[in-house]
Amino acid sequence: MILDAREISVRYRPNGPLALRGVNCQVRASELVAVAGPNGSGKTTLLRALSGLLPVEGGVVLVDGRPIQQWPRRLLAQTVGVVGQQEEAVFPLTVGETVMLGRYAYLGPLGVPGPRDRTAVQEALERCDILTLADRPIDTLSGGEWKRVRVARALAQEPRALVLDEPTASLDVRHEMELFELVGQLVQDGLACLVITHHLNLAARFANRIILLERGAVRAEGTPGAVLDRLTVSGVFEWPVAVTTWLDGSPQFIPLRAGENPSVP
Repeated sequence: MILDAREISVRYRPNGPLALRGVNCQVRASELVAVAGPNGSGKTTLLRALSGLLPVEGGVVLVDGRPIQQWPRRLLAQTVGVVGQQEEAVFPLTVGETVMLGRYAYLGPLGVPGPRDRTAVQEALERCDILTLADRPIDTLSGGEWKRVRVARALAQEPRALVLDEPTASLDVRHEMELFELVGQLVQDGLACLVITHHLNLAARFANRIILLERGAVRAEGTPGAVLDRLTVSGVFEWPVAVTTWLDGSPQFIPLRAGENPSVP
């Protein structure tokens, strides 16, 4: 088990409400786990706890079987790559220079990139299909290209697990699909991957398992077909939906207008 949260509880301030209550979350190698739920359900809080950025009040977070508090930050960065929801391109770097920043966990602040570092960056650029963009300034990229660059930077860390927070936010349909296809291929190549997402239909198509959060607790967990039924989704998101099944067997959802009958196509 690469990432393993056991009965974790989190609150942001003393005596404040619990943001997570007894949540379990496990991710294995070659597995894509999607965490979904409405706004405020605890998705990003779970990501921060799994990344070691937020202490847990109860339970334990393990990375490769070892409590996360025992991991030096540089070693943790060599094991878990994190791609946040939003990031502005602050410095006028090229794509290649940006991806090389993923080697910081190995080089430190004054290290000079060596052959292994350049190989790791080359492979990350190739895996994300952005090798031809290596010399492009990052402030000239499209939204989809910039997301791929950030994934490539995380891959340059040579992690065993990849954690992504809303990776398709602000992307159009084509770039949403391209990004999930990329993540799916990385999982097939052996990476453990956790994706925080609002896109239930994409999660149902690509994820091996789904964890559905509601008010800081797990409402349901399992395969997409077991978790994403009409009554559960309508109840968690407090909005009526209709459900159909795609050719691959994954459930797909259509939000209904007020007063529509989900049984009538």
